[in-house]
Amino acid sequence: MRFRAVVFDFDGLIVDTETAWFRAYDAYFRKYGARLDPDAWGRGVGTEWTAFDPHRELESLTGRRIDPERMRADVQQLYEREMENAGVLPGVTSYLDEARRLGLKVGLASSSPRDWVMSYLAKYGLASRFDCIRTADDVRRVKPDPELYVKALECLGVPAPAALAFEDSANGALAAVRAGLVCVVVPNPVTERMRFPDGVRRLRSMADVPLSSLLSKLERERGGNPDETSRAQPGGEGSRPEEAGGTRSQTGGYRADRL
Repeated sequence: MRFRAVVFDFDGLIVDTETAWFRAYDAYFRKYGARLDPDAWGRGVGTEWTAFDPHRELESLTGRRIDPERMRADVQQLYEREMENAGVLPGVTSYLDEARRLGLKVGLASSSPRDWVMSYLAKYGLASRFDCIRTADDVRRVKPDPELYVKALECLGVPAPAALAFEDSANGALAAVRAGLVCVVVPNPVTERMRFPDGVRRLRSMADVPLSSLLSKLERERGGNPDETSRAQPGGEGSRPEEAGGTRSQTGGYRADRL
């Protein structure tokens, strides 16, 4: 089955807000002689903020009472400073242009609120590049639940096996896989050490491989009978990690395989 759509995550994939937030909170932690654990922070990446509470974490590490409002305001200033020179990540605009040239439908599925996502898309002139945008405002459960991807695919009118998801986090990749999409992760400095679901493929940067070449490679890899989408697609139900190109880690699981 040929790909008919691509669906992008937002934070950390199109614009790297995630690394900026981590650095902002880590800088604040350092003021109190503490360090923000990247693995602990990673629990909240790509999903609800409630998955990790940095205020509670800082109080636990320091044994001190921290004013949450003051912390929120100070971290916001640090975040804005980190984002002063931020832009669209390498290769993203090229992928959006190429998707349009190839006649693909283009969606966005983000666990962030709509106003957050739209403010950045407007800032960088990207809003019109997407045929469908689904955010936390459109679903009951955000990633790693598959609902965001299910809603995006319904909007695009494309079945899951004909769509390719681009993600940067484990929570996001898991949502895509659960929804039945083929998934490629493009990690950022905050998410590069994460363990990703079986069969997910990995790119260092979208600038490394043209979209058309990536699609052709993935289509060749899954091959077989187009009706046997679950067995043929990387990470699909019924496929083994070895068949999907996964690489066994020392802990016995499988990490995303590089393209």
